[in-house]
Amino acid sequence: MCGLLAYSGDVHQLPDFETTFNQLRHRGPDDTEIVKASNNEASMCFHRLAIMDPTQKGHQPFVDDNNGNIAICNGEIYNYETLKRDYEAIYKFKSHSDCEVLVPMFNNLGIEKMCQHLDAEFALVIWDNKKKKLVAGRDPIGIRPLFYGYSAEGKIMFASEIKVIAPFCEKVESFPPGYYYDGEKFVQYRDLTTVVHYAPKNLDQHLKDIREKLVEGVRKRLVADVPVGFLLSGGLDSSLVCGIAQDLMKKPITTFSVGLDHNPIDIHYAKIVADFLKTNHHEVYFNKQDTLGVLDKLIWYLETWDITTIRASIGMYLVCKYIREKTPIKVVLTGEISDELFGYKYTDFAPSPEAFQKEAKKRVDELHMYDVLRADRSIASNSLEARVPFGDLDFVKTVMEIHPEFKMNTTGMGKWLLRKAFDGTNFIPDEILWREKAAFSDAVGHSMVDYLKEAAEAKYTEEQVAQAREKYPHGTPFTKESLMYREIYEKHFAGTAHHVKDFWMPNKEWNNCNVNDPSARVLPNYGKSGV
Repeated sequence: MCGLLAYSGDVHQLPDFETTFNQLRHRGPDDTEIVKASNNEASMCFHRLAIMDPTQKGHQPFVDDNNGNIAICNGEIYNYETLKRDYEAIYKFKSHSDCEVLVPMFNNLGIEKMCQHLDAEFALVIWDNKKKKLVAGRDPIGIRPLFYGYSAEGKIMFASEIKVIAPFCEKVESFPPGYYYDGEKFVQYRDLTTVVHYAPKNLDQHLKDIREKLVEGVRKRLVADVPVGFLLSGGLDSSLVCGIAQDLMKKPITTFSVGLDHNPIDIHYAKIVADFLKTNHHEVYFNKQDTLGVLDKLIWYLETWDITTIRASIGMYLVCKYIREKTPIKVVLTGEISDELFGYKYTDFAPSPEAFQKEAKKRVDELHMYDVLRADRSIASNSLEARVPFGDLDFVKTVMEIHPEFKMNTTGMGKWLLRKAFDGTNFIPDEILWREKAAFSDAVGHSMVDYLKEAAEAKYTEEQVAQAREKYPHGTPFTKESLMYREIYEKHFAGTAHHVKDFWMPNKEWNNCNVNDPSARVLPNYGKSGV
């Protein structure tokens, strides 16, 4: 993960800019550069986490000496070797960084076609010196964060996190995933979730596609010039990522699990997977004091008030803190985005295949506000890079185009399609492959959520919760716990709450889903998933 900021003006004319920009340093502690266009027409600012070509040659911003264009990118471009070969005859590369290929690509293709050609997780900004404008783009899922706003002078500003542009912009907006900004307007260049025609394939063909494309999604993400590790919850998704990686690597991978110092569900199952794969496994424990003590700083990193995002970030943040402090690892692979594609516990209650598909589209489209945001901030706050194989663009497109009839839970086993795709591969133990899902925020230990609710109960009255409707008309807190999170958020980011659409919740229009807590623990079908 890196941290970028771009401004169509001179950043040093902004009050206390250096101090504000340094609040993004956790995303990129290895190098900091500020490059300005001629006549200070634009400022391109970058905190680097060195992953590909960690030498000085790979530092950003990249400046095109021929035309004065300047490029910055927080991203990993997985097809950069192929792209690089296309331009070696006409552009002299200065580094082995995957992101430098953006310079000749932009010169030859322009912003739209460049974004369309990238197999990547990215947030990028380029100063077009000829047009004297900033252009920008974001990956179709929004795995890498990007926000924008306008200064008092009406000049546009882009950044990886809200905290570094909110002081200079009256309003900050989330840059929409799958869009580019051409210097004047935002344009969608790719839509992964709108399916016009479902793939005309039978079950066996779908299973083969899922298996092969997920394996390829993991393979791409193992390439790095620094050590790579894996978050292992013991659930299906992270276990599959680890199992595939172990098969590809042919040497012990390094895995990490996290849980409360008592009653953690995940630690037990993660050890089963780690023992089966013979990984270099680490168990990280935390307690009640850790849970409550980290909350304020965590919300500052997360930039959200959403209940389930905050709950699920605590364990992830603490395990990543351990990785940063105790190991040389700088890249971690995670299991996010499987639920949105193959179903949650609550999607067992989808009334029809069409309803399932509509919900999957909504969830993938909103990932950048919830699970993807959680993974990015929990990991980047500890100066690590997240890679998400289930978010591989080809994989997401393939799964979205499978008719939802195949994804409905008709067997009593959630995510049957994904499980069946890897049945017989021996990537992970059968008891894990066919184990029911547990909600991550609960699986690190049921008591964790109870600690949070108890703290909120002691802090607020029912009257204060009732008053929250007038105080916070958008994303109104409806429990003492949600009010506690919102008050911390507002302390740090007053007036920016609109960038999160709403609380993440099951689809309340469906039977058994009209609940007031986002945890799967409150659903009637939670069952054995919590043990």
